[in-house]
Amino acid sequence: MIPAFRWFGPADPIPLGHIRQIPGVRSVVSALYDVPIGEAWGRDRLATLKAQIEDAGLCLAVVESIPVHEDIKLGRPTRDRLIDRYCASVRAMGDLRIPVLCYNFMPVFDWMRTDLARRLPDGSTALAYDDRALDAIDLSRGTGELPGWAATYTGSELQALLAAYRTVDAGRLWDHLGYFLERVVPAAAQAGVRLALHPDDPPWSIFGLPRIITDAAALERLVKLVDDPANGVTFCTGSLGALPENDLPAMIRRLGRMGRIHFAHCRNVRVTGERQFHETAHPSAYGSVDLFEVLRALKDVAFTGPMRPDHGRMIWGETGRPGYGLYDRALGITYLQGLWEAIARSDA
Repeated sequence: MIPAFRWFGPADPIPLGHIRQIPGVRSVVSALYDVPIGEAWGRDRLATLKAQIEDAGLCLAVVESIPVHEDIKLGRPTRDRLIDRYCASVRAMGDLRIPVLCYNFMPVFDWMRTDLARRLPDGSTALAYDDRALDAIDLSRGTGELPGWAATYTGSELQALLAAYRTVDAGRLWDHLGYFLERVVPAAAQAGVRLALHPDDPPWSIFGLPRIITDAAALERLVKLVDDPANGVTFCTGSLGALPENDLPAMIRRLGRMGRIHFAHCRNVRVTGERQFHETAHPSAYGSVDLFEVLRALKDVAFTGPMRPDHGRMIWGETGRPGYGLYDRALGITYLQGLWEAIARSDA
């Protein structure tokens, strides 16, 4: 596997020079965060980002992500033009030899937490989710009351979007995903880019919106929609691990033997009740995900793709983007590398 680390571009308070000092990390996961959703990514802009990362002694291994416009998910007539632009962005990645694209197909909200600073017993803070807390959120005011969403949508914008999705159930969302992939997968394959769909976070319906990438059956259905090696997944242990019935090692072995795991997010969550969880330190003892068995399964299927630590706790007084501080994620990726080395040596 290739140890990697997410960087939010020049506005990230964590400089590339600090990432370069994390043992074993030479690959970066990043994106163009200021391009409006639905616009094509210019090759020159992407080349500038890639060069900036390379100047720091690192490489751009994954784009995470190029957002999918809501009109594509809704199946609106504008989707063909938007998909053409998406394919142009994928081709720009291929021109620059950026090999992996992580993306998602979640309606409206591409992640959700109800607490961005849950205090843990050790004094650190972490992201948390409690389904019951969603009932108290007044969506008529837009996204301003949602933790981490600020003013993404005004009240009227959000209500219009939610109303549009009332005609889109899970079956129709699958149809719209298939339509998207039928166009994008051939473009990616020709460009030498591997598509890695991220599972839904959390892996269940929120606010009445359909969520379809939630379990083993869904992931297998996804890769069969367009049966091409370029059509794969981001295996996120935190998203999938929030659903206790998901057998993560078994899922990895199934998808990995099909050659469809192109990227891995490895983090831990502690499931505390039905549709309730909080994030934890990465080691297995702290959460509900056995990361040793997860990495053993990835090793068993000869996974060679990039792997990054995911959301970390805020520790040692660090402030900044919740879940994306430097310190705990650096601890996480070194822990993951230690597990990988131990498994590799025991198999030798």
